[in-house]
Amino acid sequence: MPKSKPVVALIEDDLMIGEMYKAKFAKNGFEIQIATDGAAGLELVKKIKPDIILLDIIMPKLDGFEVLKQLRGNPDFKKTPVVMLTNLGQEEDMKKGRDLGATDYFVKTNFIPSAIVDKVKSLLK
Repeated sequence: MPKSKPVVALIEDDLMIGEMYKAKFAKNGFEIQIATDGAAGLELVKKIKPDIILLDIIMPKLDGFEVLKQLRGNPDFKKTPVVMLTNLGQEEDMKKGRDLGATDYFVKTNFIPSAIVDKVKSLLK
């Protein structure tokens, strides 16, 4: 029986960016679901149990660091890859993300969406 599409949860408050990634991932054979704030993101992740989570940092309700902290504190999501996808490119933010358990950290402005898709594919192999 063929495996269903890999499932990506994108937690991103910018709808335009969300839609852009949704189109790019869908075109590459992924199922992608989007939440537009941190609290909704946690609910989405618990509901769909994605293969990988793409997480913005600056968002309403809960920021990405808090979401990551809660995910890593939940035994169901300790091993789920979480990629920080943000405009915060400061070394201290990257270190904080890694210290909290981020699998990887990408600054949006440094990567085109197809490069992010390729990174996700390699992380899921």
